[in-house]
Amino acid sequence: MKISIAQIQPAAGDIQGNIGLHKTWIERAIAQQADFIAFPELSLTAYEPKLARELAIGQDDFRVEEFQKISDRSGITIGLGAPTKSGRGIHISMIVFQPHQGRTVYSKQILHRDEKPFFVEGQEPLLLTIGDKKVLPAICYESLQKEHAKHIQALGSDIYLASVAKPQKGIEKAFDHYREIAAKFSVSVLLTNSIGHCDDFQSAGQSAVWGADGTIKDKLKADTEGLLIWDTETETVLKQEAPKVYS
Repeated sequence: MKISIAQIQPAAGDIQGNIGLHKTWIERAIAQQADFIAFPELSLTAYEPKLARELAIGQDDFRVEEFQKISDRSGITIGLGAPTKSGRGIHISMIVFQPHQGRTVYSKQILHRDEKPFFVEGQEPLLLTIGDKKVLPAICYESLQKEHAKHIQALGSDIYLASVAKPQKGIEKAFDHYREIAAKFSVSVLLTNSIGHCDDFQSAGQSAVWGADGTIKDKLKADTEGLLIWDTETETVLKQEAPKVYS
């Protein structure tokens, strides 16, 4: 099983342009026979809470239909970040496209206080079955909360997937936490972060993979787009990095 995470620099509010960016990295993952690819928090719009209500998409938004077609054609599962609408309000979500299945939407269950003026919390965890592995997604702030980590054991997940948009200080804290989570629950932990300007901070990249013993297997730089592919059988990481994106 090959689980990939993409580190990208999405443009604020440019959904159509960001769709093209996602497709570029999805095709690279497909070329390496990846079974799943996940993107950072709100990757389709960039992490811009103040724009979320304007940019939020519905469950059946036609603009993302091409991701389902790619999934069906290539057999890859795709998890991308976007603000989504529901009857309760606007959510920070991961939209999941699986081959020949309907879309699944997971919404962040634990919001940071700074997010609460713009978003409402999701209500249920999501456990994805990819081949013979079970993947539990977590979105940024909640991935650092013990309350969310309890789902790992309760649901029997093999991989904890953190989709985030974090500055350098947040990444330093996250690295210590994810190492502990991996060792405590004997799960692989995958972190996908964005790069470039987000809201009022600079997202610090350094997407990474930890093995189930808590050791870090590899990571990307802070200022490049790239791809990490975790082979669950060999427990090795394939890394691809693009040229430097911003200074």
